[in-house]
Amino acid sequence: MKNRFQAKTVEFIAVGSELLTPYFLETNSLFISEKLQELGWQLSYKTVVSDQLEELKQVLRIAWKRSWLILVSGGLGPTDDDRTRQAVAEVLRVRLVFNRKILDNIRQRFESRGLKMTPSNRRQAYVIEGAEVLENPNGTAPGLWLQKRNRVMVLLPGPPSELKPMVENLVLPRLRKFGEVRVLRSVIRITGAGESMVEDLIKPVYRHLPSGLRLITLASPADVQIRLEMPVRSVRPEVEEKAFHRVKTRIVSLLGQLVYSAEGQPLEQVVGEQLRASGWTLACAESCSGGLLANRITSIPGSSDYFLEGVVTYSNRSKTLELGVPEELIADKGAVSEEVARAMAEGMRKKSGADFALSTTGIAGPGGGSQAKPVGLVYVALAFPGGSIVSRNLFRGSREQVKFQATQKALDMLRLKLLEMKKEACS
Repeated sequence: MKNRFQAKTVEFIAVGSELLTPYFLETNSLFISEKLQELGWQLSYKTVVSDQLEELKQVLRIAWKRSWLILVSGGLGPTDDDRTRQAVAEVLRVRLVFNRKILDNIRQRFESRGLKMTPSNRRQAYVIEGAEVLENPNGTAPGLWLQKRNRVMVLLPGPPSELKPMVENLVLPRLRKFGEVRVLRSVIRITGAGESMVEDLIKPVYRHLPSGLRLITLASPADVQIRLEMPVRSVRPEVEEKAFHRVKTRIVSLLGQLVYSAEGQPLEQVVGEQLRASGWTLACAESCSGGLLANRITSIPGSSDYFLEGVVTYSNRSKTLELGVPEELIADKGAVSEEVARAMAEGMRKKSGADFALSTTGIAGPGGGSQAKPVGLVYVALAFPGGSIVSRNLFRGSREQVKFQATQKALDMLRLKLLEMKKEACS
């Protein structure tokens, strides 16, 4: 049974008309996918469907035909629009059977809180004929495990606070009996290059990918991830491990300093580790990024070892008062300029006594731009022992994306400078 099931299709269905509106975010599939990966399994299909009975039945029919494992969340509540049990029963042509124990448990749950059970909760005591009940200590909707005709369907409550413990404690132990697959995984993270450039650089790797290795490229503004996944199924796992690491090493070599992490760490963590290892300290002065840079730096535990302080000098007046940027410089060059960015970084380094200081000044949008200084124009500066450098950038995207890209550029400038100084010290 184990080997037969491992390669078959796994599917997730989220039930709820509210999940098809802009007001509710479906997150259960992310948790389910993560837990399946622990078993070495992958989701092949993910569907969000309304509470309408016929639409729900149509989705369930398709899933029952193509997937051996179907996980369904939602639609198990006490109201008239909770139709998952009915839909499954009709699709599989089985009955709904009243379960007295479930009703007693629901009633006791209400009474323990000094409440009276409503008549509508009686609906939740009906279970699909032949299904095993999965108890729900965190809510009134029990889950159901149905195994029939070499298929497994698991019905789960919709609220994540109920679904997650049920999956962890009751569903995963059952699924492990079908067999686990060890999977080699690695995440290579890149900044300073777009997805197309990364793809062109690593093209030689595609000609020599070992069987079973999945290479997935995920791109977002200022950050590209290459995810490598490879199941280990042979009797000689060391051969597959060597092949996996050979591909990973080759990718890192082809991308060079564009790679800031070969193990999936965020850039702020990588920079923090560099600072801690070298004993250097950091401060930052922000305008357009509005504190996001300091927030990213301090999101890493132990950042107090190297981060001294950060200021948001949003107005021209604060740039002068806090950082000593000359008023005449701002009047002559404008707050969004190479000269002001440099003065901000150098002023922050002097003010804080840090070894390094970063600054950002720009136009995050959506308004405020001009032909000479368009939305997305951001100057990022780095002051360091012996000098300073400034980068002029024209970022694309929403206000939030421009702000993130500005902080990503700042952190990467520091990363590359630290690498340069380390090489000089070793030469």
